[in-house]
Amino acid sequence: MPPETAMGYGEAVVLGGVQGVTEFLPISSTAHLRIVPALLGWSDPGAAFSAVIQLGTTLALIVYFRAEIARLARGAAARQPRELRLLLGIALGTLPIVVGGLLFKDAIAGELRTLDKIAAALAGFGMLLAVADRFAARARRGQDAIGVRDAVLVGLAQACALIPGASRSGTTMTGAFFLGIERGAAARFSFLLSLPAVSAAGFYELWKERAALGAAGLGPLIVATAVSGIVGYVCLDGLLRFLRTRSVLPFVVYRVALAAVLALLLARGMLTR
Repeated sequence: MPPETAMGYGEAVVLGGVQGVTEFLPISSTAHLRIVPALLGWSDPGAAFSAVIQLGTTLALIVYFRAEIARLARGAAARQPRELRLLLGIALGTLPIVVGGLLFKDAIAGELRTLDKIAAALAGFGMLLAVADRFAARARRGQDAIGVRDAVLVGLAQACALIPGASRSGTTMTGAFFLGIERGAAARFSFLLSLPAVSAAGFYELWKERAALGAAGLGPLIVATAVSGIVGYVCLDGLLRFLRTRSVLPFVVYRVALAAVLALLLARGMLTR
């Protein structure tokens, strides 16, 4: 994030709130961190800023799942088969997004962040999520049934989230739904799977872009990260409660509607790609 994109605290609060609301909902936080500034006439905060403030929502995730993470660590230390299998699955499932991120990092930070491509990803992956949701409606597999093969396949789906607008939670839930995993378990596993990759990306960008981020203002960056964590915790709890009894179709409708609005604004020249 170059110095000329230095932001104020008000902008930081808005963008942190946007990150917190959209990180766990299957509607793409990356897309919204690109769309909201464009609609408000602000500069694109950039892929590095987006990755760093994800550390706030990652911390919210760790706090929310602290008991489950502790059980997983204790079980792995005691060589319990279930916990070892889950850890192996998370490790192998993380590899596709790491490899894809390294191979396509320039496109992810550049050409793929254009609003026309984001609109296409919102609609396309949204409709795929709608198809997968039909499988989830009759799914019976819980988190205990998730094996290494499942984790690898969901990890491959997670790699699609490198495309801005696809949504990491959306693509992983799509993959899990197709595998017959019920909605609540799919969401919980999706979030556990995200921890290594999102944490690594955030710290990597924080280190790599430290000079530019510092010149742009560390204060607003810290505020945005803190706001994203607080808001993200609330939204995470709300989503998991929602998925116990309801489908993801409202999010699909929102994605397609937002994509249509973006396409219309681009076609009329009211936004630039």
